[in-house]
Amino acid sequence: MCLCTWKGNFGGWLGALALLSALALCRCLRRPGAHPHHPHVHCYSAGELQDGEAPAHFVSRSLRWDHYVPVQLVPQLERLQDEARRRRRRRHHRERACPALQLRAGLRSEPNERSISPWRYRIDEDENRYPRKLAFAECLCDGCVDVKTGRETTSLNSVAIHQTMMVLRRKPCPRPSGPGLVTFEVDYIKVPVGCTCVLPRTGR
Repeated sequence: MCLCTWKGNFGGWLGALALLSALALCRCLRRPGAHPHHPHVHCYSAGELQDGEAPAHFVSRSLRWDHYVPVQLVPQLERLQDEARRRRRRRHHRERACPALQLRAGLRSEPNERSISPWRYRIDEDENRYPRKLAFAECLCDGCVDVKTGRETTSLNSVAIHQTMMVLRRKPCPRPSGPGLVTFEVDYIKVPVGCTCVLPRTGR
């Protein structure tokens, strides 16, 4: 084989390799706004999802929400709200008020009631989240309760304590799935679970 022929073949191989590399690069790059391919996304119709239930493949022994206090408290709060409606009271709609500390009744009350940074619970509901209902703590005082007087003092501040909790977010399925189908994505949120007393911030 002459040198000219060898050089021509070598140049052809280099050109072919360059073309293949360019094609591979083009396949890896995505245009801005283009919808990526989702081979492992599970899509659900309304008939496949029971009201308030998570998809079956998300529920396992290692992934359970019933051990979270914000989930455990929801049935109790709903019963209290039903009792208040039957008695024609709307305690869960009353304005926030810092209560006086009752030292004698402390042994019979719940921790959130006998704390010097008392709080109450409300039900936070989000139709696009699982669990759909969660108990959120709300601080009742701006300051804290003085154990000597039983009244609020501003020498300390009440702040919420948050727990990081994993939830599922319901979102429309990516294209080109059918209309009305939804999927679920894992998300982490901070849930207020109680309140505590801290020193007030001072500006320098």
